[in-house]
This record gives sequence, structure tokens and C-alpha cells, in this order.
Amino acid sequence: MKYDIIVVGSGPGGYVAAIRASQLGKKVAVVERESLGGICLNWGCIPTKALLKSAQVFEYISHASDYGIAVKDATADFGGMVKRSRGVADGMSKGVTFLMKKNKIDVIMGNGKLLRGKKVEVTDSKGAAKTYEADSIIIATGGRARQLPNLPIDGEKIIGYRKAMSLAKQPKSMVVVGAGAIGVEFAYFYNSIGTEVTVVEYMDQGLVPREDKDVSKELTKIFKKKGIKVQAGTSVENVDTSGAACKVTTKNKKTGKTEVINCDVVLSAVGVSPNTENIGLEALGIKVDRGLILVNEFYQTNVAGIYAIGDIVPGAALAHVASAEGIICVEKIAGHHPEPIDYNNIPSCTYCVPEVASVGYTEEQAKEAGYKLKIGKFPFTASGKAAAGGDKSGFVKLIFDEQYGELLGAHMVGNNVTEMIAEIVAIRKLETTGHELIKTVHPHPTMSEAIMEAAAEAYGEVIHL
Repeated sequence: MKYDIIVVGSGPGGYVAAIRASQLGKKVAVVERESLGGICLNWGCIPTKALLKSAQVFEYISHASDYGIAVKDATADFGGMVKRSRGVADGMSKGVTFLMKKNKIDVIMGNGKLLRGKKVEVTDSKGAAKTYEADSIIIATGGRARQLPNLPIDGEKIIGYRKAMSLAKQPKSMVVVGAGAIGVEFAYFYNSIGTEVTVVEYMDQGLVPREDKDVSKELTKIFKKKGIKVQAGTSVENVDTSGAACKVTTKNKKTGKTEVINCDVVLSAVGVSPNTENIGLEALGIKVDRGLILVNEFYQTNVAGIYAIGDIVPGAALAHVASAEGIICVEKIAGHHPEPIDYNNIPSCTYCVPEVASVGYTEEQAKEAGYKLKIGKFPFTASGKAAAGGDKSGFVKLIFDEQYGELLGAHMVGNNVTEMIAEIVAIRKLETTGHELIKTVHPHPTMSEAIMEAAAEAYGEVIHL
């Protein structure tokens, strides 16, 4: 069967690309080996947020007296939380199935492999293979949990993020290796429902080490206050799983001191590896660097008619990035003239409590780029909405170019900041200056007022500090 476009993979990059292609009048097929929606909808973005919401609700109930409410004997039902999370994921996947039908996109279940002549061989679960042809092929096979040589995931005592959201029983203790978004989200979830959690991070900065240093410092302080142990600048030397418990040997990089941590389970959260093996790249001569497919600004590989998007190309492994790449890729294939993505204006969000959100340069990056800076910071301790909500932790930090007033970066810690960051993305897209932001009236009382106040603080005009 011949198509205009075949998309291999149905995650947030693949299914979005397929829908946009259908909107542009293309005959489209999607190849998927497991569940529509990919890892994000089924085992990543969506079900983890369901777990995190359950943990947050439990925290509210546990501190109900702070809000003038009496609640007795509240307990966390781990199995119930997992069941709800799986139900949310299943519902979202069914939603993608509906969208495929609505947009008249053929769904071909099985493992896809590229063949010469812009063909895709799909092998189903019974081993039967069938070949399909297209004018253009988009590879969107996504990523999986990265494995370290000394931290082999066995699915029982050393687990990845997928197992962490479907354990049969809540562990009493857990070591989380890696303090990026995945690591801190699971650390928050399990700590909130009573698991003893230790986070081990190789980089010196602490939690969310790729964020601005002030954000990392603040979140680390908050997590420690919650009872989460944090070992920064520390490597995992060995994990002994031979006994009933895991024995995790860690080593501080500066002091050389080693420590053995006993726990029920170890969660490996050290990043994502691209799914680029066994899909036919070598046979077609598609260029790859450290497992990532090399593409131009419109996601064309070095082989005519073959494109790649999402976690398998260089850049941030984020669902919204994959979706944006898919749309631009398809529009270019269709003969449109889309604007390439500005990767310095991609928001990053972490959904622990408090949340973390950022976009653009960190303070350190802006200085390294040669800018002279104006920096404004507004703490939520001065926010009426935060006080009314019962959690005043965190802040908004804005970084401006002193010469032209350009907003170079924004960094936030606090409740609902993942909803607030889109304002900054739009501001940076429109090249709005600091003075214009100060004069943009924000509603009161809201958490978003902190953005206006942080801008005012940078220019010595802040009212509420």
C-alpha cells in the first residue's frame, strides 16, 4: 500500500505529525508496536502526573488542620493511586485512537523497520511481515530509560520509571539515582506517601542540576525539609542486590568518602536513550551521532524523503518539543514555509511539589554569553495568593539584558509555576522588554503577579518587597 507519509511511532511527536499531515490533505499511516500515544501518554508524562496529583491530595488531607478542616485516620492507598494513574493513561490512549479515526489515519500495529526505496516493513506480534511504501517517512520512535553499566535495570530491585509507576507494593525505602525531572518527581511522590527516599546525584549542584543554581538550591532545601535525603556530587559505585535488601555504595566526589545505603528498591533515573536500534538506519546510511539521528532545521536526514523527530534527534527529550518538531516537519514536507524552532525558547517543567519551570538562559549561561544583566527576584513569601493557598515556598527569577531590556531567561519554583511559564515563552517570542512587562497589568491575587513584580524588582520599581 502506498501513502504520502508514514510515521513510525505514535508518541506526542508521531501522532501529532500524523494529524497535521492529514489536515494538510496527506494520506497518512502510523506504525506503532505497543500503544497509541507512546511512552508519554501510557508510561510517562500523563500517568506520572496522575500519581503526583494523588500524592498532592494526600498531602492536603494530611495537613487539613492547617486549613481549618478536621480529618481523621487518612491513609495512602498505593494500589488505588496506581490504578487511577493507569486509568488516566488508558483514557488518553483511547483518545488518540479516536483522533486517528477522526483524521482518517491508518494505524498499523507492529515493529517498523526502514527499507530502501522509502519502504517500511512492519512485523506484527505473530511474526508476520508486510511492506508499505510512502513518499516521505518520519521516524518518531522515542526513547527509553537510560541504563548505566553499574546500575543494570532488572525490573525487581533496580527499576526504571515505567516499573516505578506500576509496582505491586509500596516500598518502605528507595534510592533514586539521578535528580533530573524524572528523579525528583518520583522522589516527591514516594516520600509524600511514606517511603523513605534518598536521592543521589552525580553533579555538584544538587536537585534539578540543569536548572538555574538558585532554583536547584531552593528545591534541595525544600526537599530536605520534607525529609528526603539528598547526596549531591556523589556517584553510585555499586549496587548489591544479592540479599533481601539492596545495598547501594555511594562515593562523594570531593571527599572520596563512601557510604552504604540499605533500601528496598533502587530507581534509575539517569536520563533517556534513543530508540534507534534495529530500525534500519545502517542499511539506508542514515547518519547518527551517539545514537541520535542527525537532521537539519526541518528534520530532514541525509537520506532524501526520510525525516526524524523527537527524542531520537539532538535536543531536549520533551513531549512538547517532539510535537512542535512533528508539525514543522510535516508542514515543510507539504511545501509550506514554517519557521524553525528557537530551542532557546523551549520551556522546561518539573511537576514535583513545589513545581519547577524555566525557559531561556540561566544566570550563569547569560554571563558566559557576554550579557550584562539586570536580575529581578520575587519570593512567594510576599504573595497574597501563595499565603492564602497555604504554601509560600519558592520564587520567580527573571534575567534581563541590561542594554536592551530583552528577557533572557525565567526561572520559577512554586505552586502552579508550570502553568505560568507559558507567559514568559510568549513574552520572549514577541521580544517584549522588561519595562513593557512591568506595565502589563496582572490580576490580583494570583501567583502570576510574581512575574510582574520580579520584573519590577530588576528595575528598582518593585512595590511589594
